[in-house]
Amino acid sequence: MADLHILREHTLGLAGARKIAFEWAEQVEQEFDMECVYAEGKTEDEVSFKRSGVNGTLLVTKDQFELNAKLGFLLGAFKDKIEAEIVKNLDQLLAPKTAKPKAAAKKK
Repeated sequence: MADLHILREHTLGLAGARKIAFEWAEQVEQEFDMECVYAEGKTEDEVSFKRSGVNGTLLVTKDQFELNAKLGFLLGAFKDKIEAEIVKNLDQLLAPKTAKPKAAAKKK
């Protein structure tokens, strides 16, 4: 078995972090066929996720995300690739959203 531990700090507060965590859970359910269970708390939320060969949690607080996962024997061989994909997905969700420029008004 291989263990994954990923920690990301943020300045979103719990409400903002909760929104990102919901997006992350939806993304891994769709892309990786994970089964996710979201549990809200007063100061910390927990997303439990699992599928064949992997299970873990994403702990969400007002200032950090902490992902812990255990990979089964077969997926353990791909630990580095799986970790890189999780980091990429989480970092994309945490990246500041840039406002889209308004389209120039058409002249008649």
